[in-house]
Amino acid sequence: MDQILKDLSIDFIQLARTALTGRQQDVQLIIHRASKKFKEFNPELTESLIALLHESPTRTTPLRKHAETPLPVDLDSRLQLLRLESNIPDHEPILADRIQSGLNQVLSERRNTKALLKHGLNPTKSILFNGPPGVGKTMAAKWIAAKLNKPLLILDLAAVMSSFLGRTGNNIRFVLDYAKNTDCILLLDELDAIAKRRDDSTEIGELKRLVTVLLQEIDDWPSTGLLIAATNHPDLLDPAVWRRFEMVLNFDNPSTEQIEQQVNVLLRDYLKQTDEWSKILSHVFFGSSFSEIERQINQLRRSAAVEGASLDTKLEQLVTLGSDMTKDQKIELARALYDSGIVSQRRAQQLTGVARETIRKNIKKIKN
Repeated sequence: MDQILKDLSIDFIQLARTALTGRQQDVQLIIHRASKKFKEFNPELTESLIALLHESPTRTTPLRKHAETPLPVDLDSRLQLLRLESNIPDHEPILADRIQSGLNQVLSERRNTKALLKHGLNPTKSILFNGPPGVGKTMAAKWIAAKLNKPLLILDLAAVMSSFLGRTGNNIRFVLDYAKNTDCILLLDELDAIAKRRDDSTEIGELKRLVTVLLQEIDDWPSTGLLIAATNHPDLLDPAVWRRFEMVLNFDNPSTEQIEQQVNVLLRDYLKQTDEWSKILSHVFFGSSFSEIERQINQLRRSAAVEGASLDTKLEQLVTLGSDMTKDQKIELARALYDSGIVSQRRAQQLTGVARETIRKNIKKIKN
C-alpha cells in the first residue's frame, strides 16, 4: 500500500505539471496509467477515470508550445511532414544494459553541457538505432524525449515521399530545418527508405540526390538539438550515413529475462500469479519482439473479456501453441510450468506434450 501511495503521488505531480502545459494527450496517458494502480483496492475509482477518458472530446494533440510555427506540410498534398508523438511511455523501457548505458550517457551529457564546453566538447547530437521491428527503438526515443522534457517529432514518410521530382528533397529540408529551430527531439524512423545506398543501380537519381541532402543536413545538425534515426534494414543504408552519427546503438530481440520483465509489466494488474506466469511465458515468447509479445497478450485479454473466461485459462491455451519449439525448449517450458506451482506434472504434460518422467528427470538433474 505504501508503495502504491508513493507511485500515485509521483503520478499526481507529473499530472499537475503536464496539465499546466496544456498537453491533453499526455494528461490522458497519465490518467490511464494511474487508473490501473487503483484497480485492486478501489475499482469504482478506476471505472470512473476510464469513463472520463472515454468522454474526453478529442485525443488529437495540437502542436505544443515548444514551437511557435505550425508543422511543415507538403506543398501539393498539404499533408503534415511531421507527426507529434506523445513522449510519455506506458512503462519504463526494458532495454539491454549496453543500450541503457548509451542512453544514460546522452542524458548525462545534456544535463552537464557546461562541463563538456569547458573541455571544448559538445553533447552527442545524433544517434542511430539499428535493429529488427518491435524491439524498442521508438520506445527508447519516447523515453529519452520524456527524460529531457522535450516533444518528440517523427518524420512521416508517407507525406515526405512526393511523386514530384525534386519535391522529396525539399520536404526533407523543410523537416530538418524546422526541427533545427525547434526545441524538440527529431526521430527519422525507417531511415533506410530515404538513405539507401547510392551504388544501388535500381534507384533513380532523385533518391540518390536525397541521400546527399540528408548527409549535409546531418553534418549541420546543431549541438543544441538531438537527432535520432532508426532502421530495420542496415544493409540498405548508404555507408556514408553510418559515419554521420556520433552514436550507434544496436537493438536485438529481447532476452528471456527481458521477456519476463515485459510480461510482468503487461499482466501485473490482471493476475495474482504474475511472477509465475512471467517465468513460464518467457519460454513461450523466446525469439519474439516486444511488440509481438504485447500484441499477443492484449489479444488474450480481449478474448478472455469477451468470452467471460479467466485469463489463466487463456494463458494455458497460449502455452499449447508453442508447437514449433525444439525438444529442449519444450522440456524447459514443462519444468517452468511445474516449478510455478500453477499446474501439476500431469497438466504440464498435457500442455507441452513432454512426458512426466522426462520432467521429473530434468528437475532432478538441475537439483543435482
